[in-house]
Amino acid sequence: MRQVRNRSPLAIALALVLPLGLAACGPSPGSGAVDASPAAEASAEDRAAETARLNAWFEEKYEEQLQFSPLRLTFLGRKELYDRIDDMSEAGIRRQLDWMEASVAEMEARFDYAKLEPEAQLSWDLWKKQYERARDGMPFLLNGYPFDQMNGFHSMAPTFLINFHRVDEESDYLAYVSRLRQLPEAFDVLLERARAAAAQGIRPPRFAWEGVADQSRKVISGAPFDEGADSALWADAKAKADALVASGRIDAARADELKAQARAALLEEVKPAYERILALAAEEIPQAAENPTGVVRTHPNGAAYYTYQLRRNTSTAMTADEIHELGLSEVARLRGELEAVKERIGFEGDLQAFFKHVESDPAQRFPNTDAGRQAYIDEATRAIDNIKQHLPKYFGLLPKADLVVRRVEAFREQDGAAQHYNPASPDGSRPGVYYAHLSDMDAMPKTELEVIAYHEGLPGHHMQISIAQELTGVPTFRTQVFDTAYNEGWGLYSEWLAKEMPDTYQDPYSEYGRLMSEMWRAIRLVVDTGMHAKGWTEEEAVAYFRENSSVPDAAIRSEIRRYLVFPGQATAYKIGMIRMQELRRKAEGELGDAFDIRGFHDAILGGGAMPLDLLEQRVDRWIASRKAA
Repeated sequence: MRQVRNRSPLAIALALVLPLGLAACGPSPGSGAVDASPAAEASAEDRAAETARLNAWFEEKYEEQLQFSPLRLTFLGRKELYDRIDDMSEAGIRRQLDWMEASVAEMEARFDYAKLEPEAQLSWDLWKKQYERARDGMPFLLNGYPFDQMNGFHSMAPTFLINFHRVDEESDYLAYVSRLRQLPEAFDVLLERARAAAAQGIRPPRFAWEGVADQSRKVISGAPFDEGADSALWADAKAKADALVASGRIDAARADELKAQARAALLEEVKPAYERILALAAEEIPQAAENPTGVVRTHPNGAAYYTYQLRRNTSTAMTADEIHELGLSEVARLRGELEAVKERIGFEGDLQAFFKHVESDPAQRFPNTDAGRQAYIDEATRAIDNIKQHLPKYFGLLPKADLVVRRVEAFREQDGAAQHYNPASPDGSRPGVYYAHLSDMDAMPKTELEVIAYHEGLPGHHMQISIAQELTGVPTFRTQVFDTAYNEGWGLYSEWLAKEMPDTYQDPYSEYGRLMSEMWRAIRLVVDTGMHAKGWTEEEAVAYFRENSSVPDAAIRSEIRRYLVFPGQATAYKIGMIRMQELRRKAEGELGDAFDIRGFHDAILGGGAMPLDLLEQRVDRWIASRKAA
């Protein structure tokens, strides 16, 4: 239930969107392909020709855009600019924004929107919206924390180098060393931004800096930094060199030379860079709030910043008050459904007593041992395998990429922290990964296991993201778009959808977990707006969360702290889910017996991620095409 969809493993470090996509292999029976009926003012031939011209232009522009981000190229499985990392300076970000603005002006000058096919018009709208979102966010560059316990290049960099920088040749290893040596420049840019923000009174809470310090110390603990066991980075550097020997690319002597270069980079560049982060953390911790409140109270431009964050994350014009009231009503509804589960289980007592019963029941926990951790991974894999066999009844489009369940790496694992998904590479050579934090099994109740697997894996994020990345027939940039309300709305919709599939939520405690997961997202609407718009403190938000859920305290605390450093993001889940449910009810109502669940889901997934208003347009076209058929 503690899923968090950061924009990518590079998240805050990049001003670029996360790769998302899935394979549209062409219309199949029940396909969500949207009819593009020609308008009277343009012939079908004219519309096809203008669409082809625009799509070719999008391919050129997308390749230009990728050149701004060597890290993103690597994340996509490509090796261009393999020895570099991104320019994270304000000047670098503004160069990208200027390029985006120029690209929109060029698009509007060279192409005729009225002559495009509907799917191409959607691509046009999406390309322009991406620029407008980036433009509207520039006044708030200092509001986003460069370093916190959830995000930051200090934790993203090791994850990236270990998991995404493949070493197949000696040149790849040299590029790896080059990237190690460039980390200080990126860190120093972000440290300067953090100091500039602090000078304006914008600083993350104390717990955030404490988390940054802890993570940074872990990165530079162990060999070659001290006498301990190999650090994660050094173990990875050695393993990559040894793999080159095993594959016959180099001999052992050359491997030793390459390891020596990596070791020198770690000691000469990486360690001092992390020590500078630790130094700033030590300066900031005494000045940071212990029981913090939200950005409206703590940032000089907090109200405007939060309004922007809500609009960007929900892709709606809903106000903080409207979102708060929606959350309160959803919490009340879900409490009623939880009452029904309580009666089904036969528990006597009020709902709060029932929550405490579930939370304290040892039968709902795996042992806090390595065997218990493996049992969790095995059970999550079993739940996902069950969904796999039923997917063709609900979807025409199916992912090609594989999905695996893994434990989060030790250096970034946190007790009670959010589960998350890392996408497969677009070519399928790297599988999608559902990551679980398993350091504290007491924070991982069995009641949540199924619902998290469905959200992060199938039919959730892996389904949606892989399909988008594998899409054909749309510009490549469409396969890589990220929209929080769409992506997270789909994840939460998937938890609900899985209930319709055979052999899911059979145990009433698993159904309890599903409802509590949805309650979790309803609570988010209340506490996120409560803290950031109404001035609630961390402790007030924790108390509300505890009153309405059986979520373990460690997880509640982790979640509330996430909302404090990532304002508005957590509101997107429930709003996106509700909109997708509304669209499904609309399609069912208008199509009646002609409604096809596979076609509806393909209409949702078959165009890639997009803001909710554009998604509604796409579904409306699908409904119209089914009516015409």
